[in-house]
Amino acid sequence: MEELIIIDAHSHLWLRQDTTWNGQAIRSLKNGRSLFLGEEVQMLSPFMIDGRNTAEVFLSCMDYAQVHAAVVVQEFIDGQQNGYLKTVSREHPDRFFCYAMADYLRPGFYEEALRLLAVDGFRGLAIPAHRLLGQSLCSDEMMKMFRLMEANDKMLSITLADGDEQVGQLREVIEECPRLKVAIGHLGMASPPTTPPWQNRSWQEQIKLARHRNVMIESGGITWLYNSEFYPFPSAIRAIREAAALVGFDKLMWGSDYPRTITAITYRMSYDFVVKSQELREDEKRLFLGENARRFYGFTQLPVLPYIKNMSE
Repeated sequence: MEELIIIDAHSHLWLRQDTTWNGQAIRSLKNGRSLFLGEEVQMLSPFMIDGRNTAEVFLSCMDYAQVHAAVVVQEFIDGQQNGYLKTVSREHPDRFFCYAMADYLRPGFYEEALRLLAVDGFRGLAIPAHRLLGQSLCSDEMMKMFRLMEANDKMLSITLADGDEQVGQLREVIEECPRLKVAIGHLGMASPPTTPPWQNRSWQEQIKLARHRNVMIESGGITWLYNSEFYPFPSAIRAIREAAALVGFDKLMWGSDYPRTITAITYRMSYDFVVKSQELREDEKRLFLGENARRFYGFTQLPVLPYIKNMSE
């Protein structure tokens, strides 16, 4: 098989976690751990002893795993990382597409979004909408921002709450701004195999939004959603196939949710289960693992990443 182009459509970077959520602290500790909402958790791999989740460490992981490029999104629980990601975008333009994030929790965020896009040069905005359940995605200020993004060819990365609670709102945004490019995260928060039928979260309704021309679905965190099964994540493969049956493989992109997911598995394992699956055709794997993301995000100058064998091989 020819070399696969592999692009990670959902990852995170930060210099340090130092924020709060719902009044509880989130702080980087040592040895890859963080204080997270009153609990000490393994947020990073234990060799990341200083709590810094940097582009340089990620690039080393990407090169080793033969991942050509990555899309960096943002989340409130990590704190805003706009300053650092502006530097990453400048220093590594061929390897990273970095989204900015405004403080959507505060009225007046439109002006911040305008500065991030027009002055700081970000090519898109990330919205962790699952943490904005008390706000409407169709508010006057949100719609003003979306129209600005559409008019200036900026992109939107968005994660919705479980199920279809916010689907109607995002559909209204998409219909109002049909040229706005949208990437919906976490494979629509696909239901894990342990979810009883009577608790069906209707994740497929999120997937169906990709029937609109400029909307894509990325699978960031899918190994977390199906962590109870562990590698090779057979139900995750079935969820990918189910999503493809709804919108087609040309609408789906692989994402790892690096670095949190690689506390349980290696970075290569976060996509290798797709490569080795017997349930997907080779052309489907190519689209899902990289070709769709290369087209959607416009990656052109991708590096050549030769395989370096392990000493133990």
